[in-house]
Amino acid sequence: MSDPVELAGGIRVAVGEPSDDAAFALTEKSCDDRRTVTVASVRDTLTELEERCLRWPQAAAVCDDVLRAFDPAGCTFAGVVTESLAYSTLQSGPEFARWLAQRGPAQVPQTPDPVVAHRENNRLTVRFNRPQRHNAFSTDARAALLEALEVARVDPSVEEVVLAGNGRSFCSGGDLAEFGSFHDPATAHLARTRHSPALVLDELTARLGRRCRATVHGQVLGSGLEMAAYCGWVVSTPDAVFGLPELSLGLIPGAGGTVSVTRRIGRWRTMFLVLAGRTIDAATALRWGLIDAVE
Repeated sequence: MSDPVELAGGIRVAVGEPSDDAAFALTEKSCDDRRTVTVASVRDTLTELEERCLRWPQAAAVCDDVLRAFDPAGCTFAGVVTESLAYSTLQSGPEFARWLAQRGPAQVPQTPDPVVAHRENNRLTVRFNRPQRHNAFSTDARAALLEALEVARVDPSVEEVVLAGNGRSFCSGGDLAEFGSFHDPATAHLARTRHSPALVLDELTARLGRRCRATVHGQVLGSGLEMAAYCGWVVSTPDAVFGLPELSLGLIPGAGGTVSVTRRIGRWRTMFLVLAGRTIDAATALRWGLIDAVE
C-alpha cells in the first residue's frame, strides 16, 4: 500500500488498502470493504478529486468533520443537528456565495399539491408531485410531506407507509431555484431541525421497520436520496441513479444524509459520493447496501 494522498482541505485518501483514518480508500480491484471504493483508474480519480477539493476546500473539510463526528449507532437527532449547524456554517461561507452569484436571481415555480397522499386501509402512500422538475424538493414540498407523514406518525392504525414519486424521477434533490432564499443561516437551521422529514421518517421506521419503505426510480439525488435512506426498506428500478451533488454548491448534504446514508454504507463511501459528485447505478447501490432491492 502506498502512503495516503492528502488533497486540498486536508482530505486524506488511501490507495490500495482500506484505512480507518482516511476519508476513504481507492482501488482498481473489486472490494466489498465499505471503507473502499472501486474505480476504473485510481490516478484519474485522484486528479478529479484534487480538482474538486481545490475548488471547494471548505465544504470538503467540513463534510469530513461531520462524517467523522457521527456515530451510526448514536442518536439521529444529534446527528441531524450537527449536520445542520455545519450546513449553516457553509451557507455563510464564500464557496456557497460564489455559487449563488453564478446562479443569479431565480424564482421557484409554484406547484399545486407538491406532495399527494392516499390512504388505503392501513397503508399510506405519499408521493412527491412536482414531475415537471423531477420532484425537486422545495419548502412547500417539505411542508406538504410533513403534513402527510404526520397522519402516520400519530395514527397507530397506519401500519404501512410508502414513499414514492410521480413522473420520471423519485426526487432530484433540493430545488436549486430556492437555495439562498432564507434570510439568515440561523433561521434555516431551525427550519431544518424543527421541521424535519428525516426525523419523522426515522421515527416511522423505528415503529414499522420494513413496512416504512421507499420505492425509487429515475433521479434519486441529494435530499431525495437522504430521505429515502431513512426508510426501513428501499426498492429501486434498474435504471435509477443515486448521488449527493451538494459539494458543487459549496455545501454538504442537508436533509439528514450524513446520518441516513452513513448508516447504510459507512462514512467512507458517503464521503466519496459527496467529494466525487458522481452518481452510481442501482446495481452498485444494491451492492453497497444503499438500497435493499432492485425490481
